[in-house]
Amino acid sequence: MADDLDRLFERLVSVLAADAPGRLAVPFPAAEVYERLVPYRSNRSVLKVATHQDYEMAVLRLLAGERGYASLEPAEVQDALRREAGESNPDAGLFRHFPDAILSLNRLAAERSLRGDRAYAPPSPAPLAPPPESSDAAEREEAEGEQAEKAPLAGAAFELAEQSESPRQCPYCGETLPGSRKVNFCPQCGQPPSGELRCPACGGEVDVGWRYCVSCGRATGFE
Repeated sequence: MADDLDRLFERLVSVLAADAPGRLAVPFPAAEVYERLVPYRSNRSVLKVATHQDYEMAVLRLLAGERGYASLEPAEVQDALRREAGESNPDAGLFRHFPDAILSLNRLAAERSLRGDRAYAPPSPAPLAPPPESSDAAEREEAEGEQAEKAPLAGAAFELAEQSESPRQCPYCGETLPGSRKVNFCPQCGQPPSGELRCPACGGEVDVGWRYCVSCGRATGFE
């Protein structure tokens, strides 16, 4: 069941999508969330928040990176907000001290929200029981594995434990990864491991799904 954080993220995504094409992929100052895009006064009924403090707590949780809906730069600011959100009596308005921190939305979660998927948070990497394989499924998996092995390396690849009894999942899209082999890219979404990408222009760190570098503003070329 959706809570204040889910409704805030859904409202933010819909406002950005209506603002301009491609707006969801562009990082922006955190202050825009509560000052311009989804301010409390004009959105409290849509968000179904009982008090202004409930609204601020939802913003704090979003900026703290809860459920993987968004990431905040500098990372130490997001870490501070995450610690505060976990306190028994948190200062819900702490995020107002960092209006210039740069917020980037999770592209996959945003797309799921726009499609109206009931659960659009990034999936947690929990093991699933392997489905029975037909000959067609086995051939498909072999072809996907060959394609992944031919792809150029982008940083260290995530390894699958050869002795694992349950299949591993892509930490980004949640799809099952091919077993008993080294996986450089997910055969379903094409993403490498989170946090290992570098901007081709300046070499700065970029996260999975970012289309623009937060350091130099150049397009990363990653989809």
